[in-house]
Amino acid sequence: MNSVLKDVADSYKKHAVVDVRSGDTVKVHQKIKEGNKERVQVFEGMVIKTSSKGSQTASITVRRIAGGHGVEKSYFLHSPLVTKVEVMKRGKVRRNYLTYMRDLKGKKARLTGKEFDKNAVNDVRDLEAEKAEAELKVAAEAEHAELEALKAKEQAELEAKQQAVEDAHKSSEVSPV
Repeated sequence: MNSVLKDVADSYKKHAVVDVRSGDTVKVHQKIKEGNKERVQVFEGMVIKTSSKGSQTASITVRRIAGGHGVEKSYFLHSPLVTKVEVMKRGKVRRNYLTYMRDLKGKKARLTGKEFDKNAVNDVRDLEAEKAEAELKVAAEAEHAELEALKAKEQAELEAKQQAVEDAHKSSEVSPV
């Protein structure tokens, strides 16, 4: 029974996730749906908490100062709404939960930087997701081409009708009564 649950949970898991640690400054790209439109919102801040790293419920809590107030958001790393996580800076910390950062303001809230290979950390490719995205793009282009062909056909019909009306008008003007 346990293996069945694990198999189901693993099927919803992303194949590759960025290695995010506490103290990192990250940009989280999240899909937001408003009505029938979808857009991607970027939230940049410092990771103050990571939990359940290897599991389906792996999450991070990101904090940033917006308008003089601290704003914290929690994200599930394997959520389909989280499209991308980019590590911008890596901070030198010795704890997992940096809740003390909530009390610090200004320059005291800075962390010592740590050298890391930004490209190697952020280069996480999910081939299945890229394939699905490419298929969606091809389908959208085909739909667009179909709509363009339909518009061109309607435009040609309108031009033919207009030409017929103009010809009929000219023939009625030419004949003297």
